[in-house]
Amino acid sequence: MTDSGGTETGRDRLRELLDAVLDEDHRTLGDMAGGAYASPYHFSRQLSRGTGEPPVAMRRRVMLERAAWQLRQGSSVTDAAFAAGYESVEGFGRAFQRAYGESPGSVAREPGQHWLPAPNGIHFHPPTSLWIEGTGAAAQPSAGTVTALMVEHDLDDTRELLELAKGAEVTAELRELLTELVGSKEVWLAAIEGHDHPTGPVSTTSDVPALLERYDAVAPRWLAMVRDVDRRGAWGDRLVDALCDPPESFVLGSVLAHVLTYSAHGRLQARRLLGSEWPAGDPIMWLRQRSGGDQ
Repeated sequence: MTDSGGTETGRDRLRELLDAVLDEDHRTLGDMAGGAYASPYHFSRQLSRGTGEPPVAMRRRVMLERAAWQLRQGSSVTDAAFAAGYESVEGFGRAFQRAYGESPGSVAREPGQHWLPAPNGIHFHPPTSLWIEGTGAAAQPSAGTVTALMVEHDLDDTRELLELAKGAEVTAELRELLTELVGSKEVWLAAIEGHDHPTGPVSTTSDVPALLERYDAVAPRWLAMVRDVDRRGAWGDRLVDALCDPPESFVLGSVLAHVLTYSAHGRLQARRLLGSEWPAGDPIMWLRQRSGGDQ
């Protein structure tokens, strides 16, 4: 289930409310409210405001979606009915017919989508979870959007590591990793922009602040290059690097994949050496914090 409605304290109140709605033991509004430590009035008000759907109606719909999925997995109509909270197979059958336009027995024989129309994109996701659809163009990322997030996460995470290194004992291995994180972008940008390759890696622990200065200079240029190539749809273009001996050609898309792949490995290793443990550096946590907890 994707997280939604998080707070600065790390609590995800909407998730708590949804959990209370779908708990197997919560059959009534009072049960749901009690599970969320709220009065029925405030519980219903909070959930309706957050999802656009009253809690009882949401539970009924999601349980019907689960029943449709269970029927397609071979469950009997009786078992699906009682699992969905209905007291009789007949009552379940009538509710199912109204929702799906066909009987439970017919759905069981036909493959297809088990989701019903919803005002909030919240649906049953097998075996026991929820799926929350994105809403609006900004919430429907393309592959390019995901790549852009990976690029920005790489840049932010690298800078965080350099800041951590300023106050740490920098071993030769860590210094080499940090230098490569910065230097790889400098070298590839030089090739893409047609400049001479940079020279001079940091050589002492006192050079970490200088490395951070180099990074702050190259990071915005790297991001601007990625955005420009994406805007032009030029990821399939080839770069012929005459500074290689012998000269080599590289597809721009493969260059970006190369940098992101090796940067991710380097950042993980650098975090280990710095004693920084998970979830630090996790792109899920990074995006959640950046988005105010709603990812």
